[in-house]
Amino acid sequence: MALTPSTMLELGTAAPSFNLKSADGTRHDLAEKHIDAGLLVIFMCNHCPYVKHIRERLAQNCRRYQQQGIQVYAINSNNADAYPDDGPSQMAEEARLYDYPFAYLVDGDQRVAKAYRAACTPDFFLFDKSKRLVYRGQFDDARPGNEVEVTGADLSAAVDALVAGGPISDEQKPSMGCNIKWKPGNEPDYFGTQQDTSSL
Repeated sequence: MALTPSTMLELGTAAPSFNLKSADGTRHDLAEKHIDAGLLVIFMCNHCPYVKHIRERLAQNCRRYQQQGIQVYAINSNNADAYPDDGPSQMAEEARLYDYPFAYLVDGDQRVAKAYRAACTPDFFLFDKSKRLVYRGQFDDARPGNEVEVTGADLSAAVDALVAGGPISDEQKPSMGCNIKWKPGNEPDYFGTQQDTSSL
């Protein structure tokens, strides 16, 4: 499989707006949402083993983040024509099975992924209440097969520091996972020489 890192979008970048439908058909317009303590945007999908490896702990941690005042959205930008497991009905079932506490949104034309320079699944973007980027990095050191416990320690440390008003280190490890499955001809300029050599 092709292992792909985050692009590491520049800290301080303003959160690009989006107006997307969730898997259940509910529309979510970021511009209309009140941001209390911060905003977490997660690019993920159903079929990626890197997402599967963390999804239960991710759901658990996101409940706590929401209790801390963090607005959370997950976005699936994969080409569902080529990867039908990532279609809206399958997303709705995934959200039900794993009790996702966040809206799971469909980025069908992949414009939002490009706006965030999202590259992999999972890819995490944490913004402060002014919608300025303060963290873009990994959930934790756990990867499929490396026997590291899944805790979400890196992301949680950033959330806790943001909520407490403390400093967040700019030394952040990139998230790693499968590349976003771009529609043919729709690959962004930052996709560069990354090749999808997997069947995932």
